[in-house]
Amino acid sequence: MAELIESVEQQQTVKETSQEVGRSRSGFWFGLIILLVIGVLAGAGYYFLSQLRDKQEGLGGEVKGAVSQQISDYQSQLAAIQSQLAAVQTDVGNKEAHFNNTVSDFSKLHGEKLDTTRKELFEEIQKLQRQLGKTRGDWLLADAEYLLSVANQRLLLMGDVNTTMEALEAADQRLRESGDAAAYKVREQLAKDISAMSKVNAADVVGIYATLQNLESQIDSLTLLLPYAGKDETPKPVIPAPEAKKDPKDLIAQLETMVTIRHVQQHVNEILTPEQAQFIREQLRVKLEIIKIALVQQNDVLFQKSLTDANKWMMTNFAKEKEADHFLAALDKLSDVRIRTQFPDISLSLKMLRDITKLRIETDKALSNTSAVNKAEPQTTSAQQ
Repeated sequence: MAELIESVEQQQTVKETSQEVGRSRSGFWFGLIILLVIGVLAGAGYYFLSQLRDKQEGLGGEVKGAVSQQISDYQSQLAAIQSQLAAVQTDVGNKEAHFNNTVSDFSKLHGEKLDTTRKELFEEIQKLQRQLGKTRGDWLLADAEYLLSVANQRLLLMGDVNTTMEALEAADQRLRESGDAAAYKVREQLAKDISAMSKVNAADVVGIYATLQNLESQIDSLTLLLPYAGKDETPKPVIPAPEAKKDPKDLIAQLETMVTIRHVQQHVNEILTPEQAQFIREQLRVKLEIIKIALVQQNDVLFQKSLTDANKWMMTNFAKEKEADHFLAALDKLSDVRIRTQFPDISLSLKMLRDITKLRIETDKALSNTSAVNKAEPQTTSAQQ
């Protein structure tokens, strides 16, 4: 029994030992596997760690490159902005300089205009003061100067001798009333001018113009040399009822009242139309209008030539009757008129009056010399005594 128990115990011991050996072997392999797994995990971790490090290094380079590129872009943009800012500053400076120059020029121009206006105003004030300070003699001299100016204008521009004479005489009257001693020489010259104007034979322009107007109104009553159609029919006399017996002389008298016989010295080759007859009369009116224009302009050559043309037109186209003879006689009378004469020069008196200050100085010198001579004469007389 004891042996059995021992064998059983031995068997149990062997089993435990085998179990322990199996357990030890399995633990060895398990530990070995764990070590391998740990090694693999460590290698993989190292590998992934190196990969991660490489990626971090590459990512850092890319970031640095992008950042540096952005920085360079920002720098170029900043440089462009700075250049634009410089251009804007330059433009602003130029505009400011232009504005300053414009303001300066405007101020200068305004100052010049202001100075000119101030000067003109000062001159006008002085002129007004001189006008207010004038005496009656000064006003009379100014009036005489105006009258002499009018006389020269009327004579040279219009040939109005009558108005010129009146203006000269009125100017002489003003100079006499002024009482200015310096006006004596001007009055002396005025006397010569008035004497010269009195010898001028001026044409009666108004009378000649009225004569031409009268001749123009007679044109429609003139008889044309050639007959023309469309004449106004003369009213037929009322023929009394025939009587039983009538004297032949009465019949001849009645026939003469109904028929007009006119003798012409020219052969009648055609009969004028009413338009041609009206044209002939209008042409004569035009020639008279040209004569009137030449009269107003005092163009003696055109005046005489137009009179000759009108005379020839009358002789050619109108019959020589009583009215035509009067018309031609009036034209011949006008041809003897000379509308333009040689007028004397009356401007010297006006020049002398405008230079009255010089005449006053000369008059004062003459008066002072005369007074000096008068003072010296009594002294010489007393010394001789």
